[in-house]
Amino acid sequence: MSMNHEQIRELIHPYVDGELDLLTARETEQHLRNCSDCRGVEKALRALRETVANSQPGYRAPSHLHRNVRAALRREAKTEAFNPWFVFATGAACALVILGAVLFQTTRASRNETIVKEVIANHVRSLLATHLVDVSSSDQHTVKPWFDGKIDFAPDVRDLSKDGFPLVGGRLDYLDGKTVVALVYQRNKHPINVFVMPATANLDRSPSVVTRRGYNVLSWRHHDMKYWAVSDLNEAELRRFAEFLVQ
Repeated sequence: MSMNHEQIRELIHPYVDGELDLLTARETEQHLRNCSDCRGVEKALRALRETVANSQPGYRAPSHLHRNVRAALRREAKTEAFNPWFVFATGAACALVILGAVLFQTTRASRNETIVKEVIANHVRSLLATHLVDVSSSDQHTVKPWFDGKIDFAPDVRDLSKDGFPLVGGRLDYLDGKTVVALVYQRNKHPINVFVMPATANLDRSPSVVTRRGYNVLSWRHHDMKYWAVSDLNEAELRRFAEFLVQ
């Protein structure tokens, strides 16, 4: 029996935390696709969770940064007449620089880790809930037009069958509180989910890979788009797939 609006509303919080069973999560996900009010609640909860995660204490500055600051202070001491207030002000300024750098690195690392967990959760859910694609086709000219009017950006869709990574299809998904494109490829029966979203200007373009729970997650930026590819495929083949995808 299908749940009503109010019942789904009560399940949004455990849905965001990944605490629902597969069938209930699937029904909640379908409701969120069609209900803008509940989708707004979901986005607010994800934003709150990210804020809490990013408020963790900063790590200690690396030793080489301490050495650089001390060296700078020694140089200043040699060129300036001794002035306690000057030394204090210089030290305070350097301390603020160190604190800012550490907090920035910590916040960025925490945010990336949160997204990695979401990428893997979306990948696993798509496999277990048998909802791998909304549009099933190996024809890029069929898959790409399907997204028209459903998102506010145009993803680059390519069939890589000749390279050994055939296109399976695509679907809409949610990542980092946003509606994103999920393109699905395959390599020797290993599904590959590729999540695509508009990139912010300050993202690093170089590919990076992390391994969590037996899954490799490769992320990179290309043509103002951010890509997240996830699979149980080995790292070498996943990197090769990414190279084919952006050629």
